[in-house]
Amino acid sequence: MTTLTAPSRSILITGCSSGIGLDAARTLRGRGWRVLASCRKPADCERLRQEGFESFPLDYADPLSVERGAAEALERTEGRLDALFNNGAHACPGAVEDLPRGALEAIFQANLFGWHDLTRRVIPAMRARGAGRIVNCSSVLGLVGARWRGAYVATKFALEGLTDVLRLEMAGTGIEVILIEPGPIATRIRENAVPHFERWIDWRASARAAEYESLLHRLYDPPARKDRWELSPAAVSAVLVRALESPRPRPRYTVTVPARAASVLRRILPTRVMDRITRRA
Repeated sequence: MTTLTAPSRSILITGCSSGIGLDAARTLRGRGWRVLASCRKPADCERLRQEGFESFPLDYADPLSVERGAAEALERTEGRLDALFNNGAHACPGAVEDLPRGALEAIFQANLFGWHDLTRRVIPAMRARGAGRIVNCSSVLGLVGARWRGAYVATKFALEGLTDVLRLEMAGTGIEVILIEPGPIATRIRENAVPHFERWIDWRASARAAEYESLLHRLYDPPARKDRWELSPAAVSAVLVRALESPRPRPRYTVTVPARAASVLRRILPTRVMDRITRRA
C-alpha cells in the first residue's frame, strides 16, 4: 500500500540575500515549508541555489522583475502558493527638507509600490483556493516617526495603512493579511543606506550641514557598541512562524521591546510628549 504524503506548504519570500529574509527562508525550510527565496541580485540567487533553495530574481523597484517573479512563483507552485512574505526595503537617511522628489519616488517604488504590485499578482491564486497568508514586514518606524528617517518612515506608515485596509477587504476570502513590526534587528540596512544617502542628499548645501557632519559617523562607522535592545533576525523568524502557522493569526505582531513600547505609548501619550521622547532617539 502506498502512503500519500501531503504536499508541503509553499511560501514566496523576498529580500533573501541576507538578514531577515535569509533567516526566514532557512527557518521555514527547516519546518518543512517549500521556500521560494527571491533576491534582487542574480548573484545572490545563485548563492542560495547552491544552498539548496529554489531562488530567482525579484526586484521590487523594477515592475517587470516583479511581474516575472510573481509568474515564476505561481508557475513553480502550479498556482497553489500558500503564503507571501513581503520583506526587503532600503532607507535613505536625511532631513525631510533635504529629500528631493526623486528620492521619495525611488524609495516608495522599492518599499511600497513593488510590494503592492507583487501582492496583487498572487491574490487571485489565493482567492481561487480560498486560502492564503500575506505577511508584510513593517517596522517600529511604521508606528512612530524618527528624525533623519523621514523617507523610510513615510513608506512604512503607508504600508501600515495599505495593509490594514487590505486586511479589512480580504475578510471572508480565507486570505489572512498580517503585519510584523520589528524594532532594532541586526541587519545590513545601515550599510545599504549609504549609496542612497550619497545619491540623493546634498548635505553640504543643507541648512543643517553642521548637524549632518556631527552625525555622519552613525552612517559610515561601525557602531561603537551593540544596541542593548537589538535582536537577531531569528526573532522575526519566530514571529513569522506564528503568523503563518497559527490557526487564527493576529493582525499584527511587534518584535523587540522598543517596538512593543512604541505600540503602547503612541496610543496613550499626547503627541507632544511622544515628540519629546522620539527627538532623543
